[in-house]
Amino acid sequence: MAGRRRPRTHGAAAQQQQQRRRGGRGRQSLSEAAGFARPEGSEGQEAHGDRVTLAQARRGTPGHRPVRVYADGIFDLFHSGHARALMQAKNLFPNTQLVVGVCSDALTHKYKGNTVMTEDERYEAVRHCRYVDEVVRDAPWTLSPEFLKRHRIDFVAHDDIPYTSAGSQDVYKHIKEAGMFVSTQRTEGISTSDLITRIVRDYDVYVRRNLQRGYTARELNVGFIKEKKYRLQEQVDKMKERVQTLEEKSKHLVHRVEEKSQDLVFKWEEKSRELIASFLELFGPEGPWVSIWQKCDISVRKHTPQKVPVRIPTRQGATEQGTVPTHCSPGACHGCPLLIKGDG
Repeated sequence: MAGRRRPRTHGAAAQQQQQRRRGGRGRQSLSEAAGFARPEGSEGQEAHGDRVTLAQARRGTPGHRPVRVYADGIFDLFHSGHARALMQAKNLFPNTQLVVGVCSDALTHKYKGNTVMTEDERYEAVRHCRYVDEVVRDAPWTLSPEFLKRHRIDFVAHDDIPYTSAGSQDVYKHIKEAGMFVSTQRTEGISTSDLITRIVRDYDVYVRRNLQRGYTARELNVGFIKEKKYRLQEQVDKMKERVQTLEEKSKHLVHRVEEKSQDLVFKWEEKSRELIASFLELFGPEGPWVSIWQKCDISVRKHTPQKVPVRIPTRQGATEQGTVPTHCSPGACHGCPLLIKGDG
């Protein structure tokens, strides 16, 4: 019902409800980055011996006792695949505190290879992810019971694919056997190796890009001849762009001229049709001009003198038939210039 207040909850239930609304986040605000874990371990909550079970974690724990989930990785060139994995780990249980371990440069270079970002850059990238509550620097490559106990880890989150490294077929095997492993889904189509592959594949493009932006050939580890080659190629590409732009403009101009000419022809045809229709309407068989002409012809005929046939005597005593205007008097035909000789 509108206007009705919900009953308030008190005590642990209120804390748990508030924690669930925040998604179990240990941080009080998203305006701050996640904190770093202390080397000697976390403090301020219950001992690790009171670890929650999977069933308890899924039901939900009290607000003051979040389920501490640990996820580790290299997180080089931090991308959406990393963020999605951490989001899944954060949402495994109703009340989760996500602890993320980031391996150092020394361990990563030893077991996996060189990185693009330094360890400090990778630490900062992870601690600014919204799902992370705590970051463990210089995380171990293989998780020991002592490390899990020191940081009070309840569960470890990772994708279910066996991770072969450091002489082991699966570095998470002992975690799975202890019942502390929870799986997440791997994001296909995006990984640090994929990003590096794109850069290596289009190496020349990115070298030219950075030369344009002011980086020197020494900073890019490019020789003198290659630098001149890239500069020349850049000039050639600019010339191609100008030619292409001119071609597009000329095509646009021709297209506009064609449209204008077609429009003019269309308008001329329309105007011609209108003129022809007007002419036919005025001078056609049923037009007003024919009626006017007929009226004028009738009027002229009424006012034109009519001619009548007369008999005109000839020298031999015969007569010729002619026509005389009606206004002439009888007997006045001889020598009259209006006399018209008939056919007889």
